[in-house]
Amino acid sequence: MAPDRDHQNPLPAPHAVDTERRRGRGARTNKTGRFEAEVHEAFDDGWESLGDLDAFKTEVIEEAAKSIISHNDSPDVSFESSINPYRGCEHGCIYCYARPSHCYLGHSAGLDFETKLYAKPNAAALLEREFKKPSYRPHTIALGGNTDPYQPIERERRITRSILEVMAQTNHPVGIITKSALVARDIDLLAPMAEKNLARVAVSITTLDRRVARAMEPRAATPSKRLETVKKLADAGIPVTVMVAPIIPGLTDHEIEPILEAAREAGACNAGYVLLRLPLEIKDLFREWLAEEFPNRADRVISLLRSMHGGRDYTPDFGVRQVGRGPYATQIALRFRLAKKRLGFGGERVALRTDLFLRPGNGGQQLSLL
Repeated sequence: MAPDRDHQNPLPAPHAVDTERRRGRGARTNKTGRFEAEVHEAFDDGWESLGDLDAFKTEVIEEAAKSIISHNDSPDVSFESSINPYRGCEHGCIYCYARPSHCYLGHSAGLDFETKLYAKPNAAALLEREFKKPSYRPHTIALGGNTDPYQPIERERRITRSILEVMAQTNHPVGIITKSALVARDIDLLAPMAEKNLARVAVSITTLDRRVARAMEPRAATPSKRLETVKKLADAGIPVTVMVAPIIPGLTDHEIEPILEAAREAGACNAGYVLLRLPLEIKDLFREWLAEEFPNRADRVISLLRSMHGGRDYTPDFGVRQVGRGPYATQIALRFRLAKKRLGFGGERVALRTDLFLRPGNGGQQLSLL
């Protein structure tokens, strides 16, 4: 495909990281975080010294977390509480809305987000301590509200697994959202929980096109692997929702119906969607990526997106930020709703049970006062 010659947002050469150094990563740049007092920029002195720099390697930093449950009061997010076993995400999805949060740690939302990861090895212990409190009242907790709980480092760290073990032992309801096939590893925990209506999983599928997926989500599971995972979970009796998220207008929105059809055939019982969001640093990161990977579509993608946000890149208002507004947004919503109805997807999700909760220690039984 020929690139757009009149593209208004070309990749800014002064900030671009050499292709070999960022091979297998999503972001094209690693600009200094917005909270930093000094701005660092690579400079080639003419002696080709930049060619000697090492490739970006994944670094995992252990974080002694003080608390583990995060609370959310957003009316357009389906969970009130979440647990994030990791900060940063090696999947490297260019559109990830969690990228700006890395700036609070003194890092870049670009390549740092994908390569400087934080793990919380004491997560399960903190959760058990929280559950023991007499004041604690059970409610569904989401795993993966910010970054993916089954990103590649979970294979060795097994922090998400340890959290699920605490939830399984205490009959605590849990919802999981992931784009990783690794979630199938924990079917032995999730299936018995699902049988008691204590667990459900949402699998994110953005595209069925391997080329687009590889460019957009370089270290996440392939589309076919995700559909295979949906089937494994569904066959084990675990309710699976497929999230078509994000829908990128002008790039992936034509795949809404095919994704839903494939997901339904694999056994998904429900589906949802979120439009592409470009807050803070993501708007520049996404433009850089789009200009390099799909230059002939870049102008149309941004134009359509802006048409759904009143001429801006992003509208942060509740009720708008995830679905947009205007004719194109309405068309997407209608297409999604009609496809769900035609394919026989469920409507409202059934609430998970909270009445089976067993407080840790003493088997959940009240100690006798006599």
